[in-house]
Amino acid sequence: MNGVVRTLSKTVEECSKAGHIIEVIAPSDGFMTIPLPTYPDIKIALFSKREVERRLVMFGPDAVHIATEGPLGWAARSLCLKWGMPFTTSYHTKFPEYVQARFPFIPKFILTTLAYKFVRSFHNSCGRIMVTTPSMAAFLRGKKFENLAVWARGVDLTQFHPGVRFLDGEDIYADMERPVFVNVGRVAVEKNIEAFLAMDLPGSKVVVGDGPGLERMREKYAGKAVFTGAKYGAELARYYADADVFVFPSKTDTFGLVIIEAMATGTPVCGYPVSGPIDIIPGSGAGVVNEDLRMAALACLELDRKAAAKHAKNYSWEKVASDFADLLVPETEPKRRLRWRRARRALKLASAPWRIFKKTARRLGRFVKTGR
Repeated sequence: MNGVVRTLSKTVEECSKAGHIIEVIAPSDGFMTIPLPTYPDIKIALFSKREVERRLVMFGPDAVHIATEGPLGWAARSLCLKWGMPFTTSYHTKFPEYVQARFPFIPKFILTTLAYKFVRSFHNSCGRIMVTTPSMAAFLRGKKFENLAVWARGVDLTQFHPGVRFLDGEDIYADMERPVFVNVGRVAVEKNIEAFLAMDLPGSKVVVGDGPGLERMREKYAGKAVFTGAKYGAELARYYADADVFVFPSKTDTFGLVIIEAMATGTPVCGYPVSGPIDIIPGSGAGVVNEDLRMAALACLELDRKAAAKHAKNYSWEKVASDFADLLVPETEPKRRLRWRRARRALKLASAPWRIFKKTARRLGRFVKTGR
């Protein structure tokens, strides 16, 4: 579970409630997969194009949305271009910066040219690129991305709310010195968590989450921070709510779903003035952005928790799903019917030799068995 997965899951859930019929094609759908280099928890699908084609043709969608730039995404993109079908994509992570964080030995000029050329070629061929914030849209326009539209994120206000703070008179951080500064998310190098852990702050530091960098950070910062591992549901909400400040040090996220989850429980948020924090926090009274993250964290101790909870109410998953549906590029009904009728016929013809072979093999098998 991460911000991207949660966003897609909640969007599918809310779109289904609104009456839309959705088919999700994911690496977990029986494809041959391999672990993503340096991040084995994420699997990428191999040799997927034929199955993606079959799934798309048999479903016959009004619109196609490609969520990531992985092999499944490239397969779907290739097919849509082949059919002349419009589609949308979404840009979730600053991919070149993500790569640089994991492979710092790669020269920066290569990332700013080749890596952005790679993702730009993927996205610019679509009808609309959905991005998380206005600042992210402005950033990508500077990188020559086209057809950008803002698609924000939401928070589950039934799970994350101020009422879970010190629930039943208990403090989840009872054994720790106050104030408590917390970070929630994937424990990985691109999240810049060490900027938080290296800060000179009073009280206690807590990192909630799992990821490829967890064991190394636990060893390096033993005695300086508490690492709880992954938390879910009501327990996760408590880790947000019982903290005094949420610290968001990432510079590669395009939104930061955890920011509004923390705010929804009343916990103010500090971050760098980058895409995500700079779109959500300034002027809200719900947090502080500053290039000096320590100064921002200490300033959050003076904020009214009610302001943070109030600001989070501006984000709902129902609106996120509605905006997503509005941003899709569907085909007209006659054109859609004609396209998928032709595609099904072509798919049937393409598989005909294999079907004939299987039918012949079955007949031969019966002939040998009966001796006739």
